[in-house]
Amino acid sequence: MANEIPFPLYHKNARNNTIQRALDTTLFFLLISLLFYRLLSLKTHGFVWLLAFLCESWFTFYWFLIVNAKWSPVDIKTYPQNLEPRFPELPTVDMFVTTADPVREPPIMTVNTVLSLLAVDYPADKLACYVSDDGCSALTFYSLVESSKFAKLWVPFCKKYKVQVRAPFRYFLEDPISISAPNFVFKEEWEKIKVEYEHLCLKIKEASRKSAPCNLTHDFAVFANIETGNHPTIIKIIGENCEEDVPHLVYISREKRPKYRHHFKAGAMNVLSRVSGLMTNAPLMLNVDCDMFVNNPQVVRQALCQLVGRESERDMGFIQYPQCFYNATKDDPYGNQMVVLMEYIGRGIAGLQGPPYAGTGCFHRRKVIYGVWPDNAASINDYEAMKEFGKSEEFLESATHALKGEKGIRKSISDYLEASFQVAACDYEFGSSWGTKFGWIYGSMTEDVLTGLNIHKKGWKSNFHFLDPPAFLGCAPTGGPAAMTQQKRWATGLLEILVSKSNPIVFTLTGNLQFRLYLFYIYLLSWGLTSVPELCYAALPAYCIIANSHFLPKVQDPAILIPVAIFVTYNMLTLREYLKVDLSFRAWWNNMRMARITATSAYLFGVLTIVLKLLGLSDTVFDVTQKNDEASEDEDDDEINGTAKFTFDESPIFVPGTTLLLVHLTALLSLCLGLRPLVHKDAQGSGVGLGEVLCSLWVVLCFRPFMKGLFRIGKYGLPSSTIFKSTSLALVLVCLGTASWA
Repeated sequence: MANEIPFPLYHKNARNNTIQRALDTTLFFLLISLLFYRLLSLKTHGFVWLLAFLCESWFTFYWFLIVNAKWSPVDIKTYPQNLEPRFPELPTVDMFVTTADPVREPPIMTVNTVLSLLAVDYPADKLACYVSDDGCSALTFYSLVESSKFAKLWVPFCKKYKVQVRAPFRYFLEDPISISAPNFVFKEEWEKIKVEYEHLCLKIKEASRKSAPCNLTHDFAVFANIETGNHPTIIKIIGENCEEDVPHLVYISREKRPKYRHHFKAGAMNVLSRVSGLMTNAPLMLNVDCDMFVNNPQVVRQALCQLVGRESERDMGFIQYPQCFYNATKDDPYGNQMVVLMEYIGRGIAGLQGPPYAGTGCFHRRKVIYGVWPDNAASINDYEAMKEFGKSEEFLESATHALKGEKGIRKSISDYLEASFQVAACDYEFGSSWGTKFGWIYGSMTEDVLTGLNIHKKGWKSNFHFLDPPAFLGCAPTGGPAAMTQQKRWATGLLEILVSKSNPIVFTLTGNLQFRLYLFYIYLLSWGLTSVPELCYAALPAYCIIANSHFLPKVQDPAILIPVAIFVTYNMLTLREYLKVDLSFRAWWNNMRMARITATSAYLFGVLTIVLKLLGLSDTVFDVTQKNDEASEDEDDDEINGTAKFTFDESPIFVPGTTLLLVHLTALLSLCLGLRPLVHKDAQGSGVGLGEVLCSLWVVLCFRPFMKGLFRIGKYGLPSSTIFKSTSLALVLVCLGTASWA
């Protein structure tokens, strides 16, 4: 055991969650009771009752999956101070940053992420930073070149004064404070560094306003007349660690041609792993998105505690850090900060085989990415390796060293430049197993989850590591369109995995995926599928009012206590979870309503996208989420003050939610005008009851941002085209409901 070692590096302790288990189990049995009641009374009710039963069956199954994920939470305690006593020679680490669009992902954001990585508390000669630019932007390259000059001041400054936050744009928001130097000495240097950073920002800002950031000569000549989706490979060694306290910095823009599939981020990550494999071939790799900077400079050492502090490497394939956000708006109005999700489900699955790979803030073993199984001996046949890893002899040699855990003889990274162009070519992967057996796996827009699933099915474990302060901080989508776009992309990508041959059912039967982690993956991959029962169930109250029917027991029926108990228990249980992690009642409510909005809009479009793909009528398209730059110039006062309003655009993604709201408003209006009787009974004893009315009011309350959007203008109002489409659909649905009553 780890705690028997003289210098332990980590402890893993189970949490006591008896109360949480009891509450979760109570809700599960209440749901089972409701299903049992539905079955007993199904013969005496019609289609509405059957539809409610089907929806509630899904909710019960889904709640079982959630309880499974939350059942065994653990805490991890690491001891990075014990690293050097046990491992005097620390391993090297290659760090990857990916960016794809200089407009949606401003270069100054990428620069800050890179600077924070270069300045982590780790020997500079054991680090290398590789930046993948899928936008092939001269501006991004120019920004990195200029930032490398600033890094020669910034990195030593951070290490000298033990700076905590090493992304300059966040660090300079606070007053100068030093714990390791006299105040006047530190403040003088602080002022100097701040002026240099402001000068860097100004140069990048001015360059962004030009058609070209600088004269396209020398190193920039390759960007002349460049086409984003049709260009050769560009690899530039911006900075090489030569007796300086700054790690290597390499810029990569892989070759793209119209006739070759580039596989989005997964393709970029595979190029990064091959180029870095040639140049530095570190046994460990860290990847972050361009908006996610290092917030805890000890993060590399913290991760090493779990990667090297184990009796057997088979215990850990990768370490995933939870996603946290620096621009988190007060009370989470868009429901995308995932605090409760990470705290309860994240810690819960850490007690199983481990969490999924989340695409950013993750440390990988290189040999795991290269496809090694935990029990496999690191032996490799040259012919098979040539076929599996491609046609580069230099890369074959480096891959062999990585798989065997050998260092090999390393030369200057510039000596590998020519070979790097070969492995970054768009046709290099033909005839190889990249993206199928190893590397970042192709076939889904959520390549991260698919890659992690491929690792888990081989028997590797992983872990969530919660640090204080958080290891990384990223940029959360702000505004309705950005939040919905992100959620739609996730739902689409996860469903792509579920309907593919790489789904967890296959891996459980043929691989080493633990059964409880298999259940978690079913929960995760089914996010999008919740849209169908959510939408149907949300529409039932309005339909019942319009069609003079009911889907709930009547008030005088004792069985009404079952759905009432479910409603109260679920809301009190989830509210308790939010309050326990120091979130407010308003944050809980915002997340509850956004769960309804997201399920009936973004997730629904994810399902439709997959259906069209399966029918061969369309293909999935990767949408880059809009990210705000660090200056916050575009932020509204209400976002800064924590009172952010919901924003809209002309995307059809807002049509289902608006239609649902209009149908409910029509139903309630007809009830108020006396066009539909309340608690009316026909010859069969059926009719709309108080429960349906209260449920309809609840749905309207959940979609209150849409109701406000009907009366607002600009980005805070629903576009007229969306209102027109939704009104037309609502009229059709109301007419159908009325016809069913008649």
